[in-house]
Amino acid sequence: MNHRDPRSEDVISIAPSLDVSLRAARMPRRIRALDRRVLRITLLALVLGVIASGVAWALVTLIGLITNLVFYGRFSLTFAAPVTTYLGHWVIVMPVLGGLVIGIMARWGSTAIRGHGIPEAMEQILLNESRIPPRITWLKPLSSAIAIGTGGPFGAEGPIIATGGALGSLMGQVLRVSADERKVLLAAGAAGGMAAIFSAPVSSVLLAIELLLFERRARSLIPVALAAVAATGMRYVLLGSAPVFPMPNVALVTLPALCIYVLVGCLVGFASIGVTRLTYAIEDGFEKLPVHWMWWPAIGGLAVGVIGYVMPATLGVGYTNIDAIIGGRLGLWVLFSLCLLKLASWSIALGSGTSGGTLAPLFTIGGALGGVLGICIATHWPGLGVNPGLAALIGMAAMFAGASRAFMTSVVFAFETTQQPHSLLPLLGGCAAAYLVSGLLMRRTIMTEKIERRGVRVPSEYSDDYLDRIPVGEVSTRNVSSLHASQTVGDVARWLISTDPAARYGGFPVLNDQGAPLGVLMRRTLLDPLQPADARLIDLLHGPLIVVDESHSLREAADHMVDTGADVLIVVASDQPSHMEGILTKADLLNAHERRLRQSGLDRK
Repeated sequence: MNHRDPRSEDVISIAPSLDVSLRAARMPRRIRALDRRVLRITLLALVLGVIASGVAWALVTLIGLITNLVFYGRFSLTFAAPVTTYLGHWVIVMPVLGGLVIGIMARWGSTAIRGHGIPEAMEQILLNESRIPPRITWLKPLSSAIAIGTGGPFGAEGPIIATGGALGSLMGQVLRVSADERKVLLAAGAAGGMAAIFSAPVSSVLLAIELLLFERRARSLIPVALAAVAATGMRYVLLGSAPVFPMPNVALVTLPALCIYVLVGCLVGFASIGVTRLTYAIEDGFEKLPVHWMWWPAIGGLAVGVIGYVMPATLGVGYTNIDAIIGGRLGLWVLFSLCLLKLASWSIALGSGTSGGTLAPLFTIGGALGGVLGICIATHWPGLGVNPGLAALIGMAAMFAGASRAFMTSVVFAFETTQQPHSLLPLLGGCAAAYLVSGLLMRRTIMTEKIERRGVRVPSEYSDDYLDRIPVGEVSTRNVSSLHASQTVGDVARWLISTDPAARYGGFPVLNDQGAPLGVLMRRTLLDPLQPADARLIDLLHGPLIVVDESHSLREAADHMVDTGADVLIVVASDQPSHMEGILTKADLLNAHERRLRQSGLDRK
């Protein structure tokens, strides 16, 4: 940081000798897409990917153990769905007991275990420099395993994403890294966890970009991508490379069928709005209960148990449900019942503040709805060539796209988990339609509603940095009035209060006899009554010369202003550093933004 003259905070410095000034001049740092620090972060991300795959396997194993103990009375690590059980009416009690344990853990462990994890990770990224409390690394997976293992209608992916993110954050807190690098490690851990659960590395990276990183830069993308690759590679070793949700081969779609699939996506987009609003309406309802929030998960567990007794398929993660839905093995009324009852069970449980994920429930609800629409259309208009299984797959992806606005994640996830290349085109159309409907009719998403209510502003659009593509020379102020080093403060002050239009600027470059820049003095410094009237301007200049090359970008120049504390930068020629081309002010930066608004049409009244 530049140290200014203690007599005035507005002096932007200089040295009296031209040669010394040019040698010591402070230029902006050139922005580079990659540097050597990326290698270190990438190595750490690879380690995180391997660890996240192990944590994912451990979490699934723990869920299987608890499920087997609670619903089947046996000690087994095999993952099992609580569909057939000897408990009878006691099935209603198990989610209540699980909710009670979650409430106790949240009250005396950490309230951060409540919810599905992704909004909480987003909040830590945006407000706390990606610092997640270390205890979340074990409290979140343990609480989620208890919730899901006792029948909670959640997926394991949300907790493992949160846990992987917490591991990355912990690594970034232990090691000496910047807040930006810690964010990358958090995203790498989260992507590794999701990739290990679903064997979907590309969509895991896209999820990190769309919901955690809020950017797409090489220094972020490479570590996160390699973490996902490492986690998926470990999954291949442990579980094989078969698709997570196998389905019958999808044939190339016809144009009429493609139009129907886009319509299905549109309808599911409307449904995603209803699902999001219902979930938070239930959460608001729990807020009004006259009991401590510690008891809410148990109350929500009662609803889960009752619905699970009526339809056991709503209990647990429901991955087998997704298999059956897109495989076309469920009839119309079963799909319809599963859609409504899973929605009721999951929304009540999530609204109660228990611990669990959102991806699998949304996929189940959307897939069942898409399957219902697909069967109805195929039955009444068989000539359109609509495949109910593909309609279910589109409904699954479109529900997540509409509810979360993670558009590309939704498309690629459905493709990666089924490995059906002909599904890509209808998936793209259906998810785009759902995204359009959701974006027009719903301000917030299921991922951002909670934290935006607490005043956290979540980025929703990721575009290139406009300032980074404009050179300084294009917008700098030319033909600006300059001062001579030998002038006195009194002479300049009299000129500044005159009617000369050239005296209107807030800062003025000071030149030597050869016309080379020595520095900048601000208007308020020159008009300061404490400054001696006979003081020469050169005596007010201190520190290194602060300049910017006309070929630098406005982003580099703006960063330079922040770094040095300068209000005005001297712009020098690229081929002749001693020649001043003009000055760059903060007003010039704002004018550049005005051009951006004009080009984008955002300045329309």
